[in-house]
Amino acid sequence: MPMAATDIEALIVAGIPDAVVEIRDLAGDGDHYAARVISPSFAGISRVRQHQLVYKALGDEWGRASRAAAGNGSAIRRS
Repeated sequence: MPMAATDIEALIVAGIPDAVVEIRDLAGDGDHYAARVISPSFAGISRVRQHQLVYKALGDEWGRASRAAAGNGSAIRRS
């Protein structure tokens, strides 16, 4: 089941409170998103670690949604 963009944003901000999050619907279908996450918390850490922090913030809810959407090419990106 797809997640709403507002739900994705809320999960990220809950886990990374100083984050500025921009969600873009890639296909206009409410099922394929790109997320840009900007956070002072990312200063000095690797991109891998940044990704880990975002995925940790998304938690189990994202794990269930991303498995369901994996065949649809869903993307979460951060800057």
